[in-house]
Amino acid sequence: MSAPVPAVLDGASVELYAPVGDAQRPTGRTRHSIDSLDEKISHLAIARYDGESDYYLFYCSADWEVLTDTCHPTRQEAIEQADFEFENVEFAPRPTGSERG
Repeated sequence: MSAPVPAVLDGASVELYAPVGDAQRPTGRTRHSIDSLDEKISHLAIARYDGESDYYLFYCSADWEVLTDTCHPTRQEAIEQADFEFENVEFAPRPTGSERG
């Protein structure tokens, strides 16, 4: 069973999340500086820090450890970055009641 979607990652409030599995293969359009990062990513999350307007695309492990992130001026641009890097990404709102910080 996978870990519940956390309400907060790295101090930022999670708004959307998406699983990364066999159907979400890397497109190869982005090269990361962390070796085999694509193999370690199990979840993507879009979150915002209180008081900030930017959105962060978090790349997370199976247990929701933040491995790296990218910063975007809009939520849509964060989604577009995920789509640029992975096939078939489908974000959903974070379910309520799955609190973890």
